[in-house]
Amino acid sequence: MINARPPHKLTLEPLVRRALEEDLGNAGDITSELVVPAERRAKALVVAREPGTIAGLIAAEAAFKLVDPYIDFRFEIQDAAAVDAGARLATVEGSARSLLAAERVALNFLGRLSGIATATRALVEAIADTKARIVCTRKTTPSLRVLEKYAVRCGGGFNHRFGLYDAVLIKDNHIVAAGGIGHAVERARAGLGHLTKIELEVDSLDQLQEALALSVDTIMLDNMSVGDMKRAVELACGRAVLEASGNVTLATVRAIAETGVDYISSGAITHGARCLDVALDF
Repeated sequence: MINARPPHKLTLEPLVRRALEEDLGNAGDITSELVVPAERRAKALVVAREPGTIAGLIAAEAAFKLVDPYIDFRFEIQDAAAVDAGARLATVEGSARSLLAAERVALNFLGRLSGIATATRALVEAIADTKARIVCTRKTTPSLRVLEKYAVRCGGGFNHRFGLYDAVLIKDNHIVAAGGIGHAVERARAGLGHLTKIELEVDSLDQLQEALALSVDTIMLDNMSVGDMKRAVELACGRAVLEASGNVTLATVRAIAETGVDYISSGAITHGARCLDVALDF
């Protein structure tokens, strides 16, 4: 059972509200208000038109409720569920105008987040009997990171740092700007509290040896070959958490996991995921 830990309502609602404001503008849904009688009520099903892993029903519910608090939104399944094509995801009932006004924003969130969850689940299942975990990156849609990282959790993945503020990740450009790996780590360590981790990116086994000597918490193996990753695991011998990054696809992820790395990070599960096809049917 996946514990996806949904974002708090105080975080979720402003994101959905901004999307509704973008769609409804200053005049509202002029089509529905002109075409649909004000007293008309309707009942509709939210359905999946293809198989996948669902995420974003909480955002869909928020969209309908923000447009009209009297809409009845009933979950038929919960986020993180795997469904077949045709599955009923939710039932909504209320003012027909209100349902139509919220429909597109609700489905945009649901389709986008379910696509991320589905892409994540595919990688997770491909490495299911290894010790490696799939993690996301900061390659997210601006302003939607908290929801897209939630979708990764719905797919069985784990979250990397949320932003620049909650962990130190020293990458190649940092190393150049700092004047070397040692200088970069020394300066980071001097200014950190005891609860903040340091991760260092390396792209060669020589850099790995230097990183191990500095006792950083996590070492990112950037775009290394499978052979070099296997050697990196042997050299580290548990002295640091190892994260593989770069060229992570369904075709490569199994071999990467079998090297013995602890984590495999993928930007594609957020920035490259295809939206799942979902619909609202009256």
